[in-house]
Amino acid sequence: MSKDNILKFMSESSTHITNINRTFKNIKSDIIADFVYIDYYKLIITTDKVASLSDLNTIKKYIKNVNNIVLKDIIFLCFPQSKSYLKIISITYLMENTNVPINSNIVESVIKFIHIFNDIVLASKPRVIKVLSKSDMEIIWIDI
Repeated sequence: MSKDNILKFMSESSTHITNINRTFKNIKSDIIADFVYIDYYKLIITTDKVASLSDLNTIKKYIKNVNNIVLKDIIFLCFPQSKSYLKIISITYLMENTNVPINSNIVESVIKFIHIFNDIVLASKPRVIKVLSKSDMEIIWIDI
């Protein structure tokens, strides 16, 4: 997709997620689209479960019908390699002795240095979610 199309899609991402989920509900699919984000000018739509081919086609058809997005601009749809995930809870929001919040890039770099994850490929970027707006704790969600 072109940069302009992605930015336009992202400007209304909450509406698009709502519409995609409504479409899933209408076809009686048990999958839910979580959120949309950009990774190196690629539009990524995450779901709560591994999507079937029909679910991926549903998303593809929805994106095709959004104004100013051409089907040939959608490069590919892909399945995650695994259904596994890792959820890390009760991590402090700020890095120790700094005012720098932990983000997905920091989590990724730490994972690369842990020998347990040598042969594991991440299916998506780690999601760092603050527990509450006034809390200093967060949850890290990693699809592997």
